[in-house]
Amino acid sequence: MSNAPEMITVQVNLDITAEALQAVVASAKKATGKDARGVYRVDTADYLGKVISQFLYDHDFEAFARELNN
Repeated sequence: MSNAPEMITVQVNLDITAEALQAVVASAKKATGKDARGVYRVDTADYLGKVISQFLYDHDFEAFARELNN
């Protein structure tokens, strides 16, 4: 998100499919890998937040939010 406007973090509850969550968890594990003891050390909630934030940025959520019909 280079040259992005100032961002703030918002804590929310949202509904996603179980399949989407499973895909994000699998991606998080794949991206971080296991430690020396064979344990994954990744905060999947943080990872999910980053994935969703990137999606919203890439798909111009700001314009979507301004549209009254949405």
